Amino acid sequence: MYAILETGGKQYRVEQGDTIYVEKLPYEELEIVELDKVVAVGKDDGIVVGSPYVDGATVTAKIAKNGKSKKITVFTYRSKKSSKRKLGHRQPYTKVEILEIKA
Repeated sequence: MYAILETGGKQYRVEQGDTIYVEKLPYEELEIVELDKVVAVGKDDGIVVGSPYVDGATVTAKIAKNGKSKKITVFTYRSKKSSKRKLGHRQPYTKVEILEIKA
């Protein structure tokens, strides 16, 4: 069984036991959460697609870690103009372990 869930403006295909990295969620580490924005659920007998979400379907997950990804360097300049700007960015993320899919 698998589920396609939506979080942080993105969709993820997950199965029981998967570990995914999503946009930062407002939960503490080792907290158990239920994600209820399930777009579709795939079972042995077919797929159930919601409009927009599947009624009664939830994904139970454990927050494994909150952190920041590697730094990227953003550098903009205009040639022949002595105009340049350098800055960095570290995107926050949440590492999520999928425990159970209820559909």
